[in-house]
Amino acid sequence: MELRQLRYFVTVAEEANFTRAAARLHLTQPGLSAQIRQLERELGLPLLDRGGRTVTPTEVGAAVLPHARAALAAAERITHTVDEFTGLLRGQVRLGLISGAAVEEFDVAAVLAEFHHDHPQVGISLTEDTSERMLAALDRGELDMALIGMTGADVDPGIGIEVLLETAVVAAVAATDLGDGAEIPLRALRDRPLICLTPGTGIRAVFERACAAADFEPAVAYEAAAPALLLRLAARGLGVAVVPELAAEEAEAFGVRTVRIVEPEVRGRLALAWRTDRPASPAAKVLLGQLRIALRADE
Repeated sequence: MELRQLRYFVTVAEEANFTRAAARLHLTQPGLSAQIRQLERELGLPLLDRGGRTVTPTEVGAAVLPHARAALAAAERITHTVDEFTGLLRGQVRLGLISGAAVEEFDVAAVLAEFHHDHPQVGISLTEDTSERMLAALDRGELDMALIGMTGADVDPGIGIEVLLETAVVAAVAATDLGDGAEIPLRALRDRPLICLTPGTGIRAVFERACAAADFEPAVAYEAAAPALLLRLAARGLGVAVVPELAAEEAEAFGVRTVRIVEPEVRGRLALAWRTDRPASPAAKVLLGQLRIALRADE
């Protein structure tokens, strides 16, 4: 048997579907099926039950699965050890970002460009997604690290978190909306049409938690992944945009003014997340270190 066949078997077992597994492995489905059948012939017993709507490990497959994972982890540790001794960085590093994270104060592009210049043999994969989905991808081993918005939910103890920025969550409105006050109680937004980031994002999650604690469900009229679009919708008088705090000149450029949400104050946190309970590749360790240094807001 070959390591790649074990990797194919583990992936199919995790995805419970040959089509999804083939896409994840960048293989054709027939090719993947042929490799799994070859592995089963070598072992003399079927590893996967293909009879149901989902693919599940057989009794033998369930017994083999942890050993297959251990073999793959051992092979990866061997490669990492050799790379560390030679000082060679290679392979692939996978980074996730929430929408709008790569702004001037968090110049992720500059960090990636410097890393690529120093380590041209390392491929860099960049994904933009919601915080919840990226945390799930970290858990599945599909991302090495991610810049996320904290949702307020408990975080898996196997994930390391470094908070880079904490900011107030504010209401952004057209210049003539919400009077001329600088603050608004959270409960005053109960019956207002709201413009929010998509579900799964940190700001949306902490705002919804605050609303739930205040015994109401926010009336979300519009939602989008990009904060800039939320501000443009608010500027047109379509509702109250719930966004991270803006500088006065930035709000003016979008044609809105911001009102601080109080009673209670709602705060968002931007953080770098990575797995601490699994060995990371040398390349991932180096990029993570560079990001932690470069993105600290107080430096």
